[in-house]
Amino acid sequence: MKLGKYILGAITAASFAGGAYAQTEIQWWHAMGGANGERIDRMAAEFNAMQSDYVVVPSYKGNYTETMTAAIAAFRAGEQPAIVQVFEVGTATMMAAEGAVYPISDVMADSGTAFDQSVYLPAVVSYYQTPEGELLSMPFNSSTPVLWYNKDAFAAAGIESPPSTWDEVNMAAQKLLDSGMECGYSFGWQSWVMIENYSAWHDLPMGTQENGYAGLDARFTFNNDAVVNRLQSIADSQEAGIFKYGGRRGDSLSMFTSGECGMWMNSSAYYGAMVDQADFEFGQAMLPLDTDVADAPQNSIIGGATLWVLRGKDEGTYKGVADFMNYISSPEVQAWWHQETGYVPITTAAGELSAEQGFYESNPGTDTAIKQLSLNTPTVNSRGLRFGNYVQVRDVINEELEALWAGDKTAREAMDTAVERGNALLAKFERANN
Repeated sequence: MKLGKYILGAITAASFAGGAYAQTEIQWWHAMGGANGERIDRMAAEFNAMQSDYVVVPSYKGNYTETMTAAIAAFRAGEQPAIVQVFEVGTATMMAAEGAVYPISDVMADSGTAFDQSVYLPAVVSYYQTPEGELLSMPFNSSTPVLWYNKDAFAAAGIESPPSTWDEVNMAAQKLLDSGMECGYSFGWQSWVMIENYSAWHDLPMGTQENGYAGLDARFTFNNDAVVNRLQSIADSQEAGIFKYGGRRGDSLSMFTSGECGMWMNSSAYYGAMVDQADFEFGQAMLPLDTDVADAPQNSIIGGATLWVLRGKDEGTYKGVADFMNYISSPEVQAWWHQETGYVPITTAAGELSAEQGFYESNPGTDTAIKQLSLNTPTVNSRGLRFGNYVQVRDVINEELEALWAGDKTAREAMDTAVERGNALLAKFERANN
């Protein structure tokens, strides 16, 4: 997609030059390499070319964890950037970085920049709000897990439509195996997909204190019967080839794009990778419903990251930050970003523009993530989570799930241990921040 006349198009390296007078430099640290890193560079370059007061300088700092850690360390050393991209599970950690964060609501108000939170998708903006409704960071690259499926393999196996329930997932997987495929389905980012989103989709709490939003004394409860039973069913299906584990993050992508597995549950933001790597027709469908747990789905929750503003810069810098935030939230930029990457458009207007441009008609299913996030008004169980030390907790969950897939533990044992270990990390975070 072309960004249109609002965006200036290809920008030369000269666009980064300060010209005949000094510009205010705005450092933006991010965690996106590869094609998305190039898109970030383009976004910054086009903003720089649209005006002459500021120059945004994006810098790749490694993966999400590395980028957040680097920014916190830089703040302590007085060398922090103005903007840093932080993934959603780092929210509680960023909030606890006392004195470091300049809430985006305050940035916009203090700079006199018009800012209306109501234009953002509720499921996106609610994840990053305080209980009083203050927006802490600017939504940027938000995604949600979907069910990717191989349309060609489905046709060959005689499967007429994508599954909408877990029973149908298993039936479709068996038909795929019967047709000669090696694996029915896999998934990635397993804590996010199979614990966090499974819970939200079925309106189940992951923990107390409104999933951590209401207090630092939150404790985990995801070792409930619904989660345990679903995970055990998945583990038991491995022997037949219905499910095959392929890694913690996006490692199992190639199992889908190579044609090994006919279905894959992971982020909508893999759209660009699918276009590049899959030599078959693919589709997206909503996450499956566990009909033993709920009669209808609630809503999925987001992954991805937001842009946090760090304190310690001058007033002019923050005026530039506010202008840049408005620019990247504009319908034209968000529609382009959404269509290029598979991340959801963070505003209603960007989704509407994508529809007007015919993107969803030409690419059926690419609005699945938006539909999932907007399916119902988020509840306290489905607006997201805000647990301390959650980066480490995800490592714990991954370790316990891998013990389950390896046959070393039952789902009950794995989840009980994950909750016990996770609660120890929550208690540690509570002690450190009280």
